[in-house]
Amino acid sequence: MKSKFGSIYFGIFGIVVLAFGIAEFIATGIGGYTGRWLDLSGTFVIWRGIILFFAGLFYLSSIKKFTEIHQLAKSVMASIMIWIVAGVEIFAKIASSIPGGEEGGWFIPPTEELIEIWTPPYIPALYLLPFSL
Repeated sequence: MKSKFGSIYFGIFGIVVLAFGIAEFIATGIGGYTGRWLDLSGTFVIWRGIILFFAGLFYLSSIKKFTEIHQLAKSVMASIMIWIVAGVEIFAKIASSIPGGEEGGWFIPPTEELIEIWTPPYIPALYLLPFSL
C-alpha cells in the first residue's frame, strides 16, 4: 500500500516539477515572465530550470518499485535539489531585508518596503518546497 501511494504521489509531483522546469526554460527564451503569483525571471532562471527539469526526471524515474532503496534515494536526491533552490531564494529574501551600510540599520522596519519583499510572486521552487518535504 505504501509503495503504491508513494509511486502515485511522486509520479504526479514529478510531472508538476518537470512542467515547472520546462516553464523556466520557456521563460528564459522569452526574456522572463512575472505574473501575480509566479516569477519566472531573474539571473539564474536557466539554472533553476535545469535543476527543476532534472528533479522532475528523477522523481519520475523513481516511481517503479518505489520501496527499493535506490528508487527512494532518487526521490530524496530530487527533493534535495528543490530544497537547495528554494533555500537560496529564501536566503536572498532574508538578505534583501538587511539594508546595512553606514547610515542604515540592520533591519528594515515593518513598512511597505519589507512587506513587498516577502509577498508574491515567488519562484516555482518555493511552491514546490512543502510538497517535497
